[in-house]
Amino acid sequence: MLSIQKNNGSPFYVLLSLPATAMGFALCIQISALSWILSTQYHLAIHEVGYVWLAGPLAGVLAQPLVGLISDKVWFWGGRRRPFIIIGGLLAGVMVLALPYLGAIGKFTGLPVLWVAIGVALTLDLAINVGFNPTRSIIADVTPEGSGRARGFTWMQSISGFFGVLAYVVGAVFGNFVLIYCGTALVVLFNVVPALLITEPATLSSGGADAGAGDAGPRKRTPTGRLLHIFVAHGFTWLGVQTMFVFIFAYIKYSMSLPDSGDEGIGRIINIAFLVLNVVGFVLPVLVLQPASARIGLVRTHAICIATMAAGYAGILFFGRTPAALYLLMAVVGIGWASTVSLPFAIMSDNVDQSRMGLFMGIFNLSVVIPQLVVSGVIGKFVGAAPDKNIVFVIAAISLAISAGLWFFVGENPAPSGNRTVPRASH
Repeated sequence: MLSIQKNNGSPFYVLLSLPATAMGFALCIQISALSWILSTQYHLAIHEVGYVWLAGPLAGVLAQPLVGLISDKVWFWGGRRRPFIIIGGLLAGVMVLALPYLGAIGKFTGLPVLWVAIGVALTLDLAINVGFNPTRSIIADVTPEGSGRARGFTWMQSISGFFGVLAYVVGAVFGNFVLIYCGTALVVLFNVVPALLITEPATLSSGGADAGAGDAGPRKRTPTGRLLHIFVAHGFTWLGVQTMFVFIFAYIKYSMSLPDSGDEGIGRIINIAFLVLNVVGFVLPVLVLQPASARIGLVRTHAICIATMAAGYAGILFFGRTPAALYLLMAVVGIGWASTVSLPFAIMSDNVDQSRMGLFMGIFNLSVVIPQLVVSGVIGKFVGAAPDKNIVFVIAAISLAISAGLWFFVGENPAPSGNRTVPRASH
C-alpha cells in the first residue's frame, strides 16, 4: 500500500479521483464533439443526432448494474474494481479516437455514417459505463462513511471538473479534433496507472443504512422508499441536464443573436459555455460544498444547488440571447452541476449495504440513464419539430424545478448503525 493511502490525506484523494476523472473527460469529449461532428461534418438531422445519443444510455441500462454486481463478488488482477477500470479505460480511449473517423469507418465497412456513429457511441458509452461504476465504487470502498465519503466524492468532482475545464479550453482554443487526440492519451493514462497503485480492501463492510447493529444484531432492511425518492429526484435533474447537453447546439444556432453563425463559431460558443460550467463545477465542491454540507447537511446543500440551477436555466430562457449572457448564466447553472456530480453519490452510498456498493451504484445510475433515453428518444422529436428552440431550456428549467422540490423533501441521511465485513471472493 502506498504511504499516501495509509495517511489518507489530500494526495490520496487526488489519486483516487483520477479514474473517475478519466471517464468524465471521455464524457466531456463526447458532449463537446459528438453532436458538433454529426451535425456539421456529416449533416445529420436533429432527430438523427438524438438517435445516436440514444444508443449510449441503452448500454448503461444493463452495463452498470451488471458490472457493479460482478465487481462486488469477484477478485482478480489484485482487486475487485481494478480490472473493470482498466478494461473500461482502454476501450473508452479507442472509441474516443474513433470519433473523427466515422466517415472513414463507414467507407471501410460499407455502412451509413448514422449506423457507424450509433455503433461508436454505443461502444463508447458501454466503455464509460463499464469503468464509471467501479471508479465511483472504489471511492466508497476505501473511504470512511459520513464526512470521509463526502470528502471523497467532492474531491472526485473537483479534480474531474478541473480536467473538464481543461477539455473545454483545449476544444475552444485548438478545436475539437485536438481535444480528441489529447483526450485519448489522458483517458488511458488516468485509468490504468491509478488503478494499479490503489490498494483495495480485502473485505467490504456491510455497514450503512442496510446494516444491523453490530455483528450479532439483526440486519435492517434498506429504506427502499427513501432511496426511490432520491432516485426520482436525481432523475429529474438529469432530464434537464441531458436536454441541455444534447440540444444546446440547436438553441445556439436558431435562438441566439450570433456575430458568427458558422459551424466553427457555434462549436466555439458551446466549448466556452461548457468551460464556464465546469470552472464552477470544479471550484465549488471542495471549497464550498464540502464545508456547507458539514454545516447544514448533504441533502439540504444539494437541494439549494439544484434550485439555483433551475433559476440559471430560466435565466438562459429569458435572457440568454447573446454569447456573453449565456456564459454568465452558465456560471449559475454550474452551481447545480457541481453538486449533481458529487453530493448525490455520497447521499446514496451512506444509505446502502456497503458490501453491495457496486450493485447499488449501478442501480442508482439508472436515474441518469433513463432520463437520457427519454431525452434522446422522445424530447429529441419535440425539439426537432418545434419552430422555437427555446423549448430546450423550457424543458430544462421545469425539470430542475421539479427536482429541487423533490430534494427538499428527502431529509438527511441517517447515521451509520453498524459495521460488518464480508470476506473477499476467492481467486
